[in-house]
Amino acid sequence: MKSATRKSRQKRDPRLAGTGVIAGSGNVFIDLGFEEAEARVMALRVELMMRLRERLQEKGYTQVEAAKRLGLTQPRVSALIKGTWKDFSMDMLLTLATRAGLKPELHFAAAHKSRAA
Repeated sequence: MKSATRKSRQKRDPRLAGTGVIAGSGNVFIDLGFEEAEARVMALRVELMMRLRERLQEKGYTQVEAAKRLGLTQPRVSALIKGTWKDFSMDMLLTLATRAGLKPELHFAAAHKSRAA
């Protein structure tokens, strides 16, 4: 029944007409149309924020305790936990990760050659 409902909804809603499954690139920001370099930085920032949130949860810190340990205010910790990535630079996230006891590392891989020639 669910597929029948989905098909009838696709017929009624023009936004859903002709939609199908499209393979992602592995980086949601690239898929959303951001330039590749900016998309990679954004993805790294999100990854750092997720790791920080996980670390704070592992330690069982309240937001007030986390703020004291990270050298932030409680509202900034709240923004970090909520994933407000625009509020945090890469430098700040790396600093916070280190303060939280993480050891972030940067690795480089060769870029794939462009197919457009």
